[in-house]
Amino acid sequence: MYEKIAVFCSASNIIDPAYNKVARDFVRAASLRGYTIVSGGTVRGTMGEIDEELSECGGRHVGIVPRFMKDIAARHLSEIRWTDTMAERQALMRQGTVAAVALPGGIGTLDELVETLTQKKLGFYDGRIFALDWNGFYRPLEALLDHYVHTGMLEQKHRDMISFCSTPEEILGITEKIR
Repeated sequence: MYEKIAVFCSASNIIDPAYNKVARDFVRAASLRGYTIVSGGTVRGTMGEIDEELSECGGRHVGIVPRFMKDIAARHLSEIRWTDTMAERQALMRQGTVAAVALPGGIGTLDELVETLTQKKLGFYDGRIFALDWNGFYRPLEALLDHYVHTGMLEQKHRDMISFCSTPEEILGITEKIR
């Protein structure tokens, strides 16, 4: 059985193509290490890009898609799981994964990342949490979390539950150590 990594990413079709390239690089490298990628499973934005990349490299890709998005489901999924709500989608994306990785993305990606951190803080998620801080994308979020610690709104041990990494290789190097 393949170990799974949840990938949270952009659904926007108007982002800088460089973000799609780093996402493709990440899922290809993870796939070549034997990981199954679990994503939101649509053709939109970076989700569609990683679906294409995993198809090209022979990687395994599980899509978790709300029924109301059935018309935009990705085309090359190894497996598709349907949900009724976005909350159910997030929970299923995390289920059984060794890590959750937030690639650069929008408000939906931020929601997934923060919800995963909350679930880990409460003891409901055992995997590692990463933000791919490529080109400093997540630096403002990292500063905000540090501000929360400084003001007492977040304990340092909970802040430490998320790792900000600048390259796909850095993330995968850490996941390899916990295998």
